[in-house]
Amino acid sequence: MSGAVSARGAAGRRGVRGLVRRLTAPLGVLAAVVASFVFVGLVDPNEPGHYPACPLLALTGIACPACGGLRSAHAVAHGDLAAAVGANVPAVAGYAAFALFWAAWAVRAARGLPTVGPRPRAVHWWTLGGLLLVFTLVRNLPFGAGLTP
Repeated sequence: MSGAVSARGAAGRRGVRGLVRRLTAPLGVLAAVVASFVFVGLVDPNEPGHYPACPLLALTGIACPACGGLRSAHAVAHGDLAAAVGANVPAVAGYAAFALFWAAWAVRAARGLPTVGPRPRAVHWWTLGGLLLVFTLVRNLPFGAGLTP
């Protein structure tokens, strides 16, 4: 009886060790993202001098698709979703997409399933690039001024 109990105990420890090993990468990525949001939440990008200016905006006056991303992250860190959307809509969509993909990755890793799921095809990347291009064009035209941070 004692041999069966110790065998079960060893299998349980291997199971816990295996779970910890499988979740190391997802939890490491989550820790890095949380640390980044904490930093941006503490160091306000609305205050001048804390972060470098966007080079495209500084050189050309054109707001790139990422302009307002730090302000958006700062607003998310403070729970102000309306301000985050106002600062940069694609960034907020990116935060939500990251959360969904991260959750799927973590669940698959915890279950011991392959963590590589369906991969985006070229058409998906071209579509994303096209949407960001349209967003950039619209935010830099007079009628899209509401999209500029």
